[in-house]
Amino acid sequence: IPLLGIVENMSYFVCPHCSQPTEIFSRGGGRKLAEMYGVAFLGELPLAPEIRSASDEGVPLVISAPDSEAAARYRHIAETLAAQISIKNYSATAGAENLFSKRESESAKP
Repeated sequence: IPLLGIVENMSYFVCPHCSQPTEIFSRGGGRKLAEMYGVAFLGELPLAPEIRSASDEGVPLVISAPDSEAAARYRHIAETLAAQISIKNYSATAGAENLFSKRESESAKP
């Protein structure tokens, strides 16, 4: 299974009282890891109580709190991942087309 990208989980915490983001853990490790492996950095997810609540209830956050910042982050990650899958699929298809074109041109030679 090819690695398509890295998501940095629990990247920061947003205070529910002042809306100030706080880095509880070191931030940026996900981006560095993506660069090291030459894959896409898909995004950051906050350490957010609403993610835990939605997960505990078995309801996707994008449904239970669609207007939340965390839901927007999930949608962004999903869109970026879909783009990476599309690129991989196109590359695989282009490679197969080139292979078949090469075989056809070789078999057409006298």
